[in-house]
Amino acid sequence: MKVLGISASPRGSESNTIQLVKSVIKGAESEGAEVELIDLYTLKIEYCTGCGACYATGECPLIDDFEELLDRIMNADGIVFGAPNYINSVPAPMKAFFDRLSDVIHCQMLSGKFGCSVSTGGGTADVVVDYMNSVLMTLGVTVVGGLGVVMAGNPAAPQQAAGSAEELGKKLVKSIRGEIKYPEQEEQHRQNVEYFCRLAQSNKERFAHDYDWYVRMGLIK
Repeated sequence: MKVLGISASPRGSESNTIQLVKSVIKGAESEGAEVELIDLYTLKIEYCTGCGACYATGECPLIDDFEELLDRIMNADGIVFGAPNYINSVPAPMKAFFDRLSDVIHCQMLSGKFGCSVSTGGGTADVVVDYMNSVLMTLGVTVVGGLGVVMAGNPAAPQQAAGSAEELGKKLVKSIRGEIKYPEQEEQHRQNVEYFCRLAQSNKERFAHDYDWYVRMGLIK
């Protein structure tokens, strides 16, 4: 079992967010998961140009670190997103990464995976958590929870929240093992797959890769 933490903070090892992500994956590791932490700021992720090549061919013409990162995500069972609160949203590298996942969304490639999100910063850290969790849901990932930590002049806040973060990591692994069920999300995922399958059928030529994907999945006969 593999759990992948992806943190997007320009402060590197001094980041409060990365400390929180580390606590989550520490909890996952204590439940037997193999864990990996990726600092998104160490990667080169170009902006999506909206060319649509991914829908047609399954390949992005941009040359950067995105494909390698996607391979790591595809090989993981659990995903942890972490980002500081940047004006009630995520820093630019995280948003650039999200925008590059368009075809992953169309094909619901992350179906069957589980995830959670954490954020640090101002009083609306929970808003950022909710946003990242909504991205996970859109990708086909089942969300097990999230944690927003308000700093409010308290530099010890991430350490004080470490126990809750570790519990979140443990819950993530238990969910992967099937010990916790999410029937409402499962139904939403089923509806999303049906929607994107119909989209691929109605755009068979323009979305050739997506159409072929659903044929291979046995969802288009």
